[in-house]
This record gives sequence, C-alpha cells and structure tokens, in this order.
Amino acid sequence: MKRNKRTFNKKVDNLELKLLMRISFICLLFLLLSGCAVKRSVQSPSFGEELINGPMVGYSTMKEVPVWVQTTGAATVQLSYWPVKDLTGDRIWEVNLSYSEAITTSKNTGFTAKLIADKLEPGVEYSYQVSLNGKEVAEGIFQTQVLWQHRTEPPDFTFSLGSCAYINEEAADRPGSEYGKDYHIFETIHDQDTDFMIWMGDNAYLRETDWNSMTGIWHRYTHSRNVPEMKELMANTHNYAVWDDHDYGPNNSDRSYVLKDSTLKVFNHFWANPGHGIHGQPGITTKFQWADCEFFLLDNRYFRSPNKRTDGVRTILGEQQLNWLIDQLINSNASFKFVVIGGQVLNTAAVYENYATFPRERKRIIEAIQTNNIKNVVFLTGDRHHSEVSVLKEEGYPAIYDITSSPLTAGIHSAADEGNDLRVPGSYVGDRSFGFISIDGERRNRRLTLQFKNSEGDILYDYSINRE
Repeated sequence: MKRNKRTFNKKVDNLELKLLMRISFICLLFLLLSGCAVKRSVQSPSFGEELINGPMVGYSTMKEVPVWVQTTGAATVQLSYWPVKDLTGDRIWEVNLSYSEAITTSKNTGFTAKLIADKLEPGVEYSYQVSLNGKEVAEGIFQTQVLWQHRTEPPDFTFSLGSCAYINEEAADRPGSEYGKDYHIFETIHDQDTDFMIWMGDNAYLRETDWNSMTGIWHRYTHSRNVPEMKELMANTHNYAVWDDHDYGPNNSDRSYVLKDSTLKVFNHFWANPGHGIHGQPGITTKFQWADCEFFLLDNRYFRSPNKRTDGVRTILGEQQLNWLIDQLINSNASFKFVVIGGQVLNTAAVYENYATFPRERKRIIEAIQTNNIKNVVFLTGDRHHSEVSVLKEEGYPAIYDITSSPLTAGIHSAADEGNDLRVPGSYVGDRSFGFISIDGERRNRRLTLQFKNSEGDILYDYSINRE
C-alpha cells in the first residue's frame, strides 16, 4: 500500500510538474510576446506625431537635392516632387510626380531625415510636398543647377550669408535683457529671392544646460531651428553651413572638447551639406560648386589647438585639412574661390579668436596663395558680431579678400577701433545684418557685388570685386 501510494503520489507529482511547466512556458511566452509588442509599439510610427522643424532644402546639384525634416517622434516621412519651371529656356516636358524613399525617423537621429530627390534634370525648378504618415504637411520649392559648361556663359546667381543666429530660451539664457533680437531678418533674407544661404557658424548657441550631454545638444539644435520667421527661408532656399565654437561646444572650444563627436553627429543630422570630412578624417570639411564658382567649407574647431597652448605646433585647421585647402585652391579653375570659415582670416588685429592669434598658420595660407599665384580667393567669415571687408594687396601678388558678416540675431559688439589694418575704409557695419552677393557677367569678366543689409533689407554698404 505504501509503495502504491508513493507510486500514485509520484505520478501526481509528475503531472503537477508537467502542468506547472506548461503554465510557466505559456506565461513566459506571453511575457515575451508582450515585450515584443511593447517594443514594436515604441518603434512603429505614431499617427499623432507632427513635423516640428523643416522642411529645409539642402545642397543642389544637377541631378540630386535633399530636403531635411524633423518630427516630434517616430514617423514615416516621404517627399513628392515635380518640375514647374525651366531655368534655361522653353523646354516642355510631361509633368510626372516623383517620390523619394520613405524614411521612418528615430530617436538615434533626433527624429530627423534627409529625403533625397534623385529623379531630377539640370536647370529646373521643382515644387515639392512632404508627407508624414501619409498626410501632406509641408511644401516648398528647390532648383537643380544649370548644365552650362561647353554650351553657354555661366549663369548669374545670388547668395546670402550670415553668422551668429541666437534664439532666446528664457529657461537657459543668462539673466537680463534678451540677447537674441530681430528674428524677422530671416524673412528679409527670404525676400531677396536668393539662390542659396551660407550659415557661417554659431548657427545655434549651446548653453550650460546643453554642452555636457547628448540630450542637451539635440535640444539646442531643435530649439534653434524652430523659429517661425525662419520657415520660408529654409523651405525654399538651398542651405549650406559651417560651424563655430557655439554650435560646436562651449565658448572658444577646441579639439579638447570631450563631446565633439556628439556635436559632429548632431550637426551632420541637422544640415544637408554635400559631404563632411575629407579622406576618412572626421569633421565638417567639404566643398560645393555653383555655376563657375567653388566654395570650400572648413572646420575651424575639431582640430584646433587650445588658444592658450604655447608649445607644439599651434593650428586651427590641422595639417591634413590645411594641405587639402591649399591643393584645392591650386587646382581650382573657378572664377571666384570662396573659402568659408567661422572666424576672420585677414584681420590683422590679434584679438579674440582671429587667425592673427595663430600667426604661423595664417602666414602659411597667405604665402601659399601668393606663391602659387592663386587669383580671386575670397574668405567668407563670421563670428565677430560686426561686418566688414578686409583686403590684402601686395605688389606682384593677387589680391586676397575677407568678407565678414555678423551677427544675424545675436548681440552686437563694437570693434570699429580694434586695429584691423586691412579693413576697407567705410566697410565697417556695427548692426545686425546679412551679406547679399551677386555674381554676374561673362566668364572672363565676372563680377562679385556685395551688399550688407540690415534686418529691414536696407543697404548699409556695398562693394564690388572684378575677376582677375
């Protein structure tokens, strides 16, 4: 009897064990499926998400244009586009609607996306619409560059430039009066009907709340882009950008900044330049061409020596980027060679972070231009919270120009008497302003015309340069 009871109890125990194992397996499976379901719901686009920033039109080529957007959360975005205007003549074509690849935004990229229009023809203006989760939410225009080579004279074009765009945020700003003002300057730039805009650094101002975390960096870039007055300019004008200290890190930051790879990531996700970095080297360095002119976008922060360091080779660009720039300028056949960098190059006053505080490298750049007889080099610079034109003309060498345009919305700094020996008399502007440049004329007689304009569009100063 005892034996049979033990046998029965053992059978019961085995049945209970099997039942418990089945129940446990079912519970475990349910939990796993529930976890997967939760994970899927986080990754899947929400129909409640909205477009927070953009659209912004990026670089232009003859066959490709990107349109940048940012959503409030994970969402599927797509671009539709169609030709509306022939920029070179009277071509007639069948109007076909084309689409970019659909992209689902994610937290890892700050919920940003670059929608690539790649079914384009040269010399055409296109209209586009952005859809979010299948619903049209924004529209604008872009253009492809004209195929003029071996056919016609280069097309005339215009572009705007500026730096130091401070956008107030009371919770993070310093106490006192608002530092950022005159946001309507962006609307004024849009009204110029300019082909493209060059943002020359300090396009966002990282604050103490921002530069020590990835969360803070994402927040600052998102906040600085979310400006109603900026919307039309971004949506209908091609945009290119370099950075300076404030959108790279803390004030006067250099290669020692610990989160420089984080700000590099965010910068590249927020701007649609044609590339970033050269020969496998990190940074924002790149170039683009518009008509018969070339633009070299430099990185003056990622490789920069600390300003106070006195030993070793003091550098702003680093050896590889410096050699790349010199080689590019030597090989360029452009009518004008524009070098875009956050800080002034020609200003002789060794103040703040001017290139004059790095005299060895400044001299090397100037001598390379002179020795190799590189004509029509124009530096486009920002940072200084005033605008001016500097020109270096030495007997037997081509002239070198530096056009400084600053600030857009940030505070104004008086530097009228700081001692720039190369300043063109009358060119100093101590007001919020932007630069407006037009390029026109036959190729051998191209002319650059510069106007500094205030936030209302009034001309404060004008200057012209003829191609040598």
